[in-house]
Amino acid sequence: MSPTISRRRLLQAAGVTGASVVGSAAASGLPAAAAPGSTDPTIEAGVAWYDVSSWGVEGKGWADTGRYYDRLPARAESMVRGPVWSLSHQSAGMLTRFETDSTSFHARYTLSMSRLAMHHMPATGVSGLDLYVRLDDGRDHWLAGTSPTSQTVQQQMVSGIDPGSRLYTVYLPLYNGIDSLQVGVEEGAAFRPVAPRVEKPAVFYGTSIMQGGVASRPGMSITAVLGRWFDMPTINLGFSGNGTMDPPVGELMTELDASVYVIDCCPNMTPVQVADRTEPLVRMLREARPDVPILLVEDRNYTNGVLRAASRERNAGNHQALHDAYMRLLTGGVKHLSYLSADELMGADGEGAVDGSHPSDLGGMRYCEAYRKALRPILGG
Repeated sequence: MSPTISRRRLLQAAGVTGASVVGSAAASGLPAAAAPGSTDPTIEAGVAWYDVSSWGVEGKGWADTGRYYDRLPARAESMVRGPVWSLSHQSAGMLTRFETDSTSFHARYTLSMSRLAMHHMPATGVSGLDLYVRLDDGRDHWLAGTSPTSQTVQQQMVSGIDPGSRLYTVYLPLYNGIDSLQVGVEEGAAFRPVAPRVEKPAVFYGTSIMQGGVASRPGMSITAVLGRWFDMPTINLGFSGNGTMDPPVGELMTELDASVYVIDCCPNMTPVQVADRTEPLVRMLREARPDVPILLVEDRNYTNGVLRAASRERNAGNHQALHDAYMRLLTGGVKHLSYLSADELMGADGEGAVDGSHPSDLGGMRYCEAYRKALRPILGG
């Protein structure tokens, strides 16, 4: 048993909660703990259950949500279109973090919708949780997940973990909502909740692709992967079928003090819409946040476009409309504006999509590699 773990268990035995053990976290460079006393567990059958809402999730842009795991504030119901409001109840992009020396992990949560999977996306991605662990080299590595079979989920995610105190991350479902969520560790294990990071997040506004369609699990969504690669908070404003550069969504985005705004809405738009809406959205963001970088992203190329003229024409029209708007904005003096072409988003071999449109995990990683190249000059790293 390591000295750090021994000290933690001694502190627990003395009645000091895991949230109070901050000194070792500071020494290890880990994020700050949540407020002391906020995470008293419920003990059941040898499992200590912790309510995630007691210390918080990262990936929420607003605190004033109607339900804890919603993505938009309650007041947005009167601002955005109905489908956007409905999709905002899905927890895409959210995560929670904690440090523990437990050798087993459990999850207990209630989903808001009975639809657990889709024809092209498994329940592990639509409704599952994903558990990652921080390794000694600083990388977050996948460890386990859940496989929901009903709206109420209680599963052991993994057991037999090598001893040691580590930082863990749990990603929330991409296409379902959460009514309640608890994580479980072995009774007697040290547990330190980690508060959401406070540095400026990267804010991504987009379509089903950005929301996470059709990743096999939450940790494979674009915002999750990029969050790990850049080691920074991200906010996922992907709205399946409804990422259309809506002015009310833009107004809400101006409330977020972001490190970068990424606009990847073209897959849900026509060339006429792209031409009409790109400049007003960018100017709205720029007026509110003069120094926040903005990245415009072209429509991904349909992987079946090699033999479908209609697909090629739709892509080409969107590309031209977005690039024309980009050039007008630059000519008009808009600063801190960047552009990402579709050339590398899913590759040219036809293997990057599930249905010609939505990236598979392979296509999603290609997306992220293209994003990394575009974001490095903006964010560093």
